[in-house]
Amino acid sequence: MNILVCISHVPDTTSKINFTDNNTAFDSNGIQFVINPYDEFGLTKALMLKEANGGTVTVLNVGPASTEPTIRKALAIGADNAIRVNAEATDAYFVASQIAKVVKENNYDLVICGQESIDYNGGQVAGMVAALCEMPFVNVCIGLDVDGSNATVLREIDGGKEELKASLPMVVGGKKGLVEEKDLRIPNMRGIMMARQKPLQVVEPADAEQRTAAVSYEKPAAKAAVKMIDKDNVEELVQLLHTEAKAI
Repeated sequence: MNILVCISHVPDTTSKINFTDNNTAFDSNGIQFVINPYDEFGLTKALMLKEANGGTVTVLNVGPASTEPTIRKALAIGADNAIRVNAEATDAYFVASQIAKVVKENNYDLVICGQESIDYNGGQVAGMVAALCEMPFVNVCIGLDVDGSNATVLREIDGGKEELKASLPMVVGGKKGLVEEKDLRIPNMRGIMMARQKPLQVVEPADAEQRTAAVSYEKPAAKAAVKMIDKDNVEELVQLLHTEAKAI
């Protein structure tokens, strides 16, 4: 089985986010970047499928050279090889077009993306890739089993879960639940050493339109100061919940 896992290079969730150039650009100074968490679930699932069915796992990232430490981490976790499309990942359609080009040039049985990246939270790329490649697509996947050329997929829907069947090749947008959090693979020393020898191919981007652009960024409003109330003053607590917090 030939599996492609698309990974994003995103700020760690504990990072303090700032903007520059009059709030029109993200300030990457001092930021620790990681593999997009949703993509980590997809990568672990791909490795499990490879172990069960044989084949190869390729990771793909659209980004500049600064994303290569993140790609090498994916290789250390267990991916066999990697591809980096040498372009800034600023627009969902542009990114999807680059991924689709790679998919069309290779015989991938399964393409796994995260349901979204935790930086822009667009949730668009995986669906666009499927549309551009004319492949079946299932998003918000929390379960995936493959038997030959057939796949059984479990996904979340409002109020429950839905089981679907599809034929490979297909595109999956995974999330937590695709594998259990305790089963996530982490790099060990041997994996880190081997990752240095694994192939990382850099390709130039295809000519594709960038259809959106960020105009400016704005941080959420700062939290209000905490107001302390005596534990025995229930009347004041009720009044403040009613008049200020509007909770009752």
